[in-house]
Amino acid sequence: MNVLVIGNGGREHAIVAALAKSPLVDKIYCMKGNAGIAELAECVDVDYMDLQDVAAWLDKHRDVEYTVIAPDDPLAAGLADVLEAGGHRVFGPNRRAAEIESSKAFAKELMKKYGIPTAAYETFDTYEAALSYVEKGKFPVVLKADGLALGKGVLICENLNEAKDGLKQIMLDKAFGAAGNKVVVEEFLVGKEFVPGEEVSVLTFTDGKTIIPMIPSCDHKRALDGDQGLNTGGMGTFTPCPFYTEEIAEEVMQKILLPTVAAMNAEGRPFKGVLYFGLMRTPDGMKVVEYNSRFGDPETQVVLPMLKTDLMEIFQAVTDERLSDVKIEWEEGACVCVVVASGGYPQKYEKGKEIKIGKLDPDVVLYHAGTVRENGVLKTSGGRVLGVCAKGKTIEEARKKAYRNVEEISFEGMQYRKDIGIKYNAKG
Repeated sequence: MNVLVIGNGGREHAIVAALAKSPLVDKIYCMKGNAGIAELAECVDVDYMDLQDVAAWLDKHRDVEYTVIAPDDPLAAGLADVLEAGGHRVFGPNRRAAEIESSKAFAKELMKKYGIPTAAYETFDTYEAALSYVEKGKFPVVLKADGLALGKGVLICENLNEAKDGLKQIMLDKAFGAAGNKVVVEEFLVGKEFVPGEEVSVLTFTDGKTIIPMIPSCDHKRALDGDQGLNTGGMGTFTPCPFYTEEIAEEVMQKILLPTVAAMNAEGRPFKGVLYFGLMRTPDGMKVVEYNSRFGDPETQVVLPMLKTDLMEIFQAVTDERLSDVKIEWEEGACVCVVVASGGYPQKYEKGKEIKIGKLDPDVVLYHAGTVRENGVLKTSGGRVLGVCAKGKTIEEARKKAYRNVEEISFEGMQYRKDIGIKYNAKG
């Protein structure tokens, strides 16, 4: 069949690359795509946030039998609803289900109501009320813009001055736009070894009845080495997660994954698609840090290369609510992704820088995120530019290979973290 993938980043490149291997897929279109995706798919210049334009394009291209909606914004806007109403087969949750990501307040209230373990919190819709609350609280504290903010609407504040400034940024200055109309003030979770950042990303496939976890991965959100600097959309990932044992996986399944699917069903919001769980290991067990209603970025870039099962087969099983019939298998070993970004990201950065790529190892995958080809010249077009992904028998082996290949890439202002894959002493 012919397939349309919605999106234009590294996650979408990874999805397109996985679908391109499927014997079930003939031609792939991508809306809008990027320079790397264009090597595998026909890019379509339609604004995917204009839901009616997307529907109109699909109505004209009835040979496209399946649409994969990858980013959070169109899911939150209800693109799946619009396309399904027009008779199109879609992978991705409807608008009401996607609210588990698009409203952090809804997600926290859901967890509280159904006893799903998460950090203590309060939600506020005025700056004054939020400020009064943090003035009486303890630090560090986490501030979260309620809505979608490209992975950047979370601030960790070490003291009252930082909290005041953070609330001002979110609620008064509208640094994240309308996403900051409400704010969630959350306790700062401490890892089991009493160090911050003991987190794991567990992406799952679910058809609203069955839920199947993918291999666990670890993201690096901060811009700078040592988890310093501002929160970004993610500067690199690795899989597997060294501390995520079979025992922990079973705890997560029974206390978090299954209860979340049941909770969404109980609320009349059955979730079909990829449900992402951002989790932390704490002295009190595993807790939910956040939900996403789609594949994570850049987690997808290390998870999908390890998938042995046909991705298109899984997608169709989710749509048809027969996921329990599919056996999903994974490769042994490890995968590491190092994100190469524009200088200044996640704040102000310049675009249009020429990218030079030398000789890469044949088994290394280069996922494009913010790239464009102009007159045959590859140039930067976003904050996160490329994801260099390498496999190995161990995390350390994959890590060394990834960084060796990063050295083959250059453009003006290029920046990247040097410590991807070192988290939790991940040597083996």
